[in-house]
Amino acid sequence: MADQAPQAFFERISESRFAPTEHTRGPWDAGSQHAGPPAALLGRALEERPGARGDMRLARVTYEIVRPVPIRPLEVTTTVLRSGRSVELAEAALTPQGEAEPVMFARALRIRTLDEPGPAVAEGPRLPSPGETAETPFFAVPWDVGYHTSMDTRFTEGTFREQGPGTCWMRMRLPLVAGEEVRPLDRVLIAADSGNGISNVLDFGRHVFVNADLTVHLHRHPVGEWVCVEARTSVDPAGIGLADSRLHDEKGPIGRGAQSLFVAPR
Repeated sequence: MADQAPQAFFERISESRFAPTEHTRGPWDAGSQHAGPPAALLGRALEERPGARGDMRLARVTYEIVRPVPIRPLEVTTTVLRSGRSVELAEAALTPQGEAEPVMFARALRIRTLDEPGPAVAEGPRLPSPGETAETPFFAVPWDVGYHTSMDTRFTEGTFREQGPGTCWMRMRLPLVAGEEVRPLDRVLIAADSGNGISNVLDFGRHVFVNADLTVHLHRHPVGEWVCVEARTSVDPAGIGLADSRLHDEKGPIGRGAQSLFVAPR
């Protein structure tokens, strides 16, 4: 009897090496990952790196996606670029086995949290909850298992199969790393790269969209299993676009995400 496939996005091989499973597979290339799982993996590495301060929280992370991340073992490295009393800048890189150059970078700004709670400022109304919304099918994908089957998706506006703005609740069906607890940051970063897919404005069958980067700002630490991506995409005739997303959990807004796009006819 064949071994059952791991029920996680990654398996840990060693402290810094991870093997992606078929659940990371994106919708466009059977040999490449959706950018969400490796983004979450790099975010986790920045949080758990040796010497990371517990009194700091990730406020912003920017990903540079040099090229598609392959589905083969990956090495994660981290570097502290600047460390101050209240602010820290750190970088993580993802390098496939057998290659010398990273395929994805993450540069994170971590900010010290207050010892005593300060004033909070509310930012708008809550969205309809995921419990009020039916599960929404993904658009057609040529393989049975991948990111599209490993995330629970529920739209309150639009769908994957409609063009235009979209608002979608997302929940991981599997842990990020086999045998390890899912962290709140995992849930946000694995979903944030879906903004362009949620708010696509042109036919995916007739146009190619290349997501060259992703920036996520968080003003509040997320709570709960669900993350909502409220996305809008704009494209200039020159072929440069922007997918801009407001990010929420069930308590309300938590931050924003943005993706730079290259858009061209197929």
